[in-house]
Amino acid sequence: MSKLKIIFGFVILSLFHQCYSFTGSSLTDEKTVQINEFPNNAALVNPTLSQQFSTDIQNRFLQRTTLKGTKSNPDILIEGEISDYGYSPTTISSNTLQNPSGGVVQQAQSKLTISVKVHYENKIHPDSSFDRTYTDEAVFNSNLTQSEIEASQVKLVTDRIINKIFNDIVANW
Repeated sequence: MSKLKIIFGFVILSLFHQCYSFTGSSLTDEKTVQINEFPNNAALVNPTLSQQFSTDIQNRFLQRTTLKGTKSNPDILIEGEISDYGYSPTTISSNTLQNPSGGVVQQAQSKLTISVKVHYENKIHPDSSFDRTYTDEAVFNSNLTQSEIEASQVKLVTDRIINKIFNDIVANW
């Protein structure tokens, strides 16, 4: 009896799989993608940000979709620019220190903000094309060095921006 239930379960699962795609991708007819370099046009320039962001977004689409990269006549074109990159002090603090006189001292924190303008063009389904700006930020202790910020916080923020772009294009929820 239990073998019959297992076989019945597989039959139902295979029927369900034929009716529904588990990938959740809205890219069904598109085969090729061209992702151009994202130049850093922000007032404050991180010298490695443009190349790193461009490489990371290309890798995301080429590794997590069935799209093939091309340099001519793509079904999908993704391009844009890094439009804002900056630091600002913030009063938000999760850590406090007790000083010797018994008072409470808040640790200084800063916020990194990155904005990326994206032009997405879908030649197969032009109604899904868009122009949007994506912004994300990270708050960190002000005692981090510039190289520590570049190694951890910039990567964190750009990964979140790439996730948003990828989800808006591929998942189309």
